[in-house]
Amino acid sequence: MSEGLTGAAGCGPAPVSYDFYLDGYGGALTAEALADALPAAVRCVGGLTGRREPDPSWGEGDADAWRRAVCAAADALAEYGEGRVGGFSIGSFSVTNYRDEGTTGAEVAREAALAELAGTGLAFAGVR
Repeated sequence: MSEGLTGAAGCGPAPVSYDFYLDGYGGALTAEALADALPAAVRCVGGLTGRREPDPSWGEGDADAWRRAVCAAADALAEYGEGRVGGFSIGSFSVTNYRDEGTTGAEVAREAALAELAGTGLAFAGVR
């Protein structure tokens, strides 16, 4: 299942295998949760790097950094979603995500992805 993992819509192979997510990144999501988060994570990293998959001309270190950035974004998106981050209460039961109320899940994913891209030169920084 890991090499053939697809996004939530089932549109072709995923750019990050579940094996890489588990072993190369050290993630803890289920295969289904990762598949659900991957489309948004790839969009996030694509917006940062200009690439929605590793470039064949990149070295293995850059390709792995790109994959790790997708994994980091997927983890954040699986936990927070793309909308506002915060908490909720039902009666006396409450849940708090321990993030600033003005932050969105997409911003948390972007921060996580940028942390993985640091030092690689892959993050887009201007006009192409």
